[in-house]
Amino acid sequence: MNILRWLGIGTSKVEEVGKTLPAPQFMHGEEEDKSDAPSACFANRELSWLKFNTRVLEEAEDPGNPFCERLSFASIFQSNLDEFFMVRVGSLYDQMLLSPSIRENKTHMTCEEQIKVICKRCETLAQRKDKLMKELSEELPSHGIRICHYKDLDEDEKRFLAAYFTNDVLPLLTPQIIGKKQPFPFLRSKHIYAVLLLQRKSSLKLGIIECTSDILPRMVAMPGSHGRFMLMEEIILHFVPKIYDKWKVKSRTLLRMIRNADIDPDEDLYDESQGDFRAIMEQLVKNRKKLSPIRLTCSAQADEAILTYMKKYLGLKRMQIFRSLSPLDLSYLGTIRDLLRDKKDLFYPPYTPKIPADFDQTASILSQIREKDRFLFYPYDSMRPFLSMLNEAAIDPDVVSLKITLYRVTKNSLVLEPLIRASESGKDVTVLVELRARFDEENDIEWSRRLEEAGCRVLYGLDHLKVHSKLCLITKHNKDGIFYYTQVGTGNYNEKTATLYTDFALMTADQEIGREASEVFQKLCLGQTVKDMHHLMVAPHCMRTYILDKLDHQIVLAKEGRPAYFGGKMNSLTDKKIINRLIQASRAGVKIELLVRGACCLVSGIQGWTDNITISSIVGRYLEHSRIYIFGADEAEQEIYISSADLMTRNMVRRVEVGIPLYDEDIRKRVQGIFRTLLSDNVKRRIQKSDGTYVYVPHEHPAINAQEIFQRH
Repeated sequence: MNILRWLGIGTSKVEEVGKTLPAPQFMHGEEEDKSDAPSACFANRELSWLKFNTRVLEEAEDPGNPFCERLSFASIFQSNLDEFFMVRVGSLYDQMLLSPSIRENKTHMTCEEQIKVICKRCETLAQRKDKLMKELSEELPSHGIRICHYKDLDEDEKRFLAAYFTNDVLPLLTPQIIGKKQPFPFLRSKHIYAVLLLQRKSSLKLGIIECTSDILPRMVAMPGSHGRFMLMEEIILHFVPKIYDKWKVKSRTLLRMIRNADIDPDEDLYDESQGDFRAIMEQLVKNRKKLSPIRLTCSAQADEAILTYMKKYLGLKRMQIFRSLSPLDLSYLGTIRDLLRDKKDLFYPPYTPKIPADFDQTASILSQIREKDRFLFYPYDSMRPFLSMLNEAAIDPDVVSLKITLYRVTKNSLVLEPLIRASESGKDVTVLVELRARFDEENDIEWSRRLEEAGCRVLYGLDHLKVHSKLCLITKHNKDGIFYYTQVGTGNYNEKTATLYTDFALMTADQEIGREASEVFQKLCLGQTVKDMHHLMVAPHCMRTYILDKLDHQIVLAKEGRPAYFGGKMNSLTDKKIINRLIQASRAGVKIELLVRGACCLVSGIQGWTDNITISSIVGRYLEHSRIYIFGADEAEQEIYISSADLMTRNMVRRVEVGIPLYDEDIRKRVQGIFRTLLSDNVKRRIQKSDGTYVYVPHEHPAINAQEIFQRH
């Protein structure tokens, strides 16, 4: 949708959008790529993503995981689902309003059809989540923690709670009664509200109190007995008759709403007359908080009369309302984890990332890279060698420039400190800060200011293209001429996620790669993208084409009766052109092994079509984020790339992405070993069946947990 018109930022009314844009045949960002493959070969992206989140829920359900890690997976499941509705379902609603007839390009479902199935699936997931939370809550007392309801309290605790509510809670609440002089309030996304049906004589009114507060604790400790708590929203809900003492409280419930957060900038952002890009992004971030409601969750006992009022005021349909037996916001599980931190057996064994043996932290990192390509495998390897490289470059008198693309940095980033120091010492520092990293915009905006103040040249990306690449270039200039050091990664320059996500970082002094990286940055500075590369694969112009060409080569080999192979590891597989080529390759006899953590729109094992394809997914302690693409059956001759890009249409055609070949033999063998180990996992790996469902790989002995193996080695 034309977001700026919708929000009224300096343009005409939203009603005009439908008049100015023709209704597309397929959904925004998708391309039709005709295929004669049966529909059974394809899966809907959104429903496939829900299967991924189901795998997260299964980790919370798994008694083989430490108890506090199960709490984490339960919380991640909910936060994933929140973001899914805020972004993906929000986008479906926008597109449905704009062009109801458009269809997605794999299963050809309309937006409305997708939303209906999504809501039905989420009802089932909600029931599983409630069952899980009941089990976890029943186990909590054995670990010294109990979340109480008012009926569980003894008389002393009830007296304490009454006094606590009157003295500490009530003064901070702002109760409302909806009427002519108090219109329906703005409800904030992800906040919990107590909603009441009030009666006085023949008059019925709605009362609303916000329960989410930065001042009040979410968990209130009961006096006299360690480990007994009550949730703040339950306390407020119990004592609301004290607030509305002139009314009869006919019914009461707790509600939590999710708002649409789909603010992908559109063409108006690139209109010079609209002003500074950063200022527009700041305005969009503010306005995101005001977008339309997309999902409402209520307590299981919620009165239908209250829900009828809420549907009317919020403009929701019944299918967008979900009931929950468990607390509406599971973020309090993090507090419980903190309370149990001293019980080591309830957590994964602690792990500290190591500095690889081939790095000498007492010697020049740049000199070591010049001797031989260097490789980091997060979170098993420490990020320190990369930080040392930046710090060394910042003070090296021969280094004349540092260039880097940034996407989602931490609030106290150690990556940016050497960039600022280098700029302040007179070096040329160019930083492309992608301000459109969803939900990290405010942090990235603040860092862009600090970098500018330090004298760095700051770019904000390209018109209509997100810069998602993980590319860093250090340039030296001395009596011997110009010399490049290049780093390409699969994950963000983020110290926090480098301890939570599996990612790769390659550092090389290959001068041909350095020259290509320099060309990428030159084009970015001009607001352009490279058209062709010899070594690097760079989206949007020469990544998908290269991948398709390499798959075509494997198809030719297979048709000649020679061994042919493609192996891929990625977060998501959704690009229709690549999916169709994989199907063609399977039919030709190419062996294909895919590790797809999240959404996968290809279905394996369809007789005569995808029966040469196996698709696996690993959900474990660390988020599998690295991307690997392997072409060729002979390990000695394989072409191996690591990349910032998933095989998704948005990565192939709407983002600047970079993939780099692995030329160093030791690094190639290491990545091949990583890939084979992941495919050998028989503990956390699930395999996709021909009906699109995922099942655990049959447990065999010895047990192989790939992530644990990587920790040990």
